[in-house]
Amino acid sequence: MSDAAVAAGPQVTAEQRATGKFLRRMMPILVLMLLVNNLDRTNVGFIQDELRADVGVSATAYGLGAGLFFIGYALFEVPSNMLLERFGARVWLTRIMITWGLVIVAMCFIHNVTTFYVLRFLLGVAEAGFFPGAMLYITQWLPDSSRGRATALFLGGSAAAGIVTGPVTGALLELHGAGGVAGWRWMFGIEGTLSVVVGVIAGFFLVSRIEDARWLSAEEKGALRASVARDEARRERAPRVSRLRLMFHPQVALLTGAFFAMTLTGYAITFWLPSLIEEIKGLSPFEVGLLSAIPAIASMIAMYSMSHFTDRAPDRRPYLAVTLLLSAVGTYLATLGSPWFGLAAITLAGVGSKCAATLFWPMAQTGLDLRIAAPGLALVNSIGNLGGFVSPFLFGYLKDTTGSTNGGLYTLSAASLLAILAARHLRGTRTADAPVSATPAADTTDTTDATDTASEQPRVS
Repeated sequence: MSDAAVAAGPQVTAEQRATGKFLRRMMPILVLMLLVNNLDRTNVGFIQDELRADVGVSATAYGLGAGLFFIGYALFEVPSNMLLERFGARVWLTRIMITWGLVIVAMCFIHNVTTFYVLRFLLGVAEAGFFPGAMLYITQWLPDSSRGRATALFLGGSAAAGIVTGPVTGALLELHGAGGVAGWRWMFGIEGTLSVVVGVIAGFFLVSRIEDARWLSAEEKGALRASVARDEARRERAPRVSRLRLMFHPQVALLTGAFFAMTLTGYAITFWLPSLIEEIKGLSPFEVGLLSAIPAIASMIAMYSMSHFTDRAPDRRPYLAVTLLLSAVGTYLATLGSPWFGLAAITLAGVGSKCAATLFWPMAQTGLDLRIAAPGLALVNSIGNLGGFVSPFLFGYLKDTTGSTNGGLYTLSAASLLAILAARHLRGTRTADAPVSATPAADTTDTTDATDTASEQPRVS
């Protein structure tokens, strides 16, 4: 629909017209950036055998290197967001993307375990703040009432990445030997260059401030700016809450434990699924990539289908327990039978993990007292995402010490079962005035940045 067609509707307000223009003009480039972001952070999962053969990276070292990304990301996430507020999204988001693309290109030159560790850590540092920065950008442009659509569009890039990453990375690995260069070096070089190019292109499209948008009329700018200002005023009036106090809040602790268990499973599948599929003999790298997309496709279908069924359920806890049980059963069954049976089992685990996240975040939003909702959810996200460090390292260590990934899969099953116990005590019953979420979470990572509500919420001191 053209801007003129939108403007022609007399019932459409200036704020609605401005919101529609933002969604059409800014969201596509943000979605593309997130897709490439997910491609770059997870491509290492497809070259575990190559790193071991060419560089001497053991399973333990691979797991540690994969996890170090999250340490660098966590340490620099807050400073990165502060700098985004200072320099604006056009400068800072494109800087983030170009920098992480250069780090990916540098990974072509990994020659020992130390350089692998350093570059994975630097990738986390370079990428730090991208997701919350993009969500902050949306917050600066849209009022609370319009962020749901923008968030759904943005998270679609993360969901799509799970489908695209395998085939694209597998195809690039097929370049092995071209020009006397290993396929995994080609992969890093091409995907890193793509990130730099997309970052440069984004610099021409992103607009940092409402006032700078040439495609908005003066009336549209004024209406949108006034609506965003009202939301900011409400947040400024909110009282301060210390992080230390939040850590000991029972509901925050339960949510953190449950989310940690989900990230353990999610990142284990992300980083170890290709190596599990490679146990199926006779597959080319491209075929491994295609098969790696199966859990993502199944999860995406199940996640969106289930959200329409459960969004109006009075209590999400029973459904959350079922999805966590699916995750536990799937990871356990993956230790049995043939590699093909293992792929089916991991697909079941992935469906359970993703659907659990779809249920989890709406429960977290409605279950926490509004006085601690915003900082509490941020704390749950930051601590729970440490599963992205623990999971790949644990898998690598157990594979080196036992010769199998079964120990790691058993651990994931146990974690999901413990999460079921935590879920029983979560506040899962929706109150009469609680919002009904129609936007499912598309990933188990970084989704709390989209959980702003229109109510007054406290700031973290």
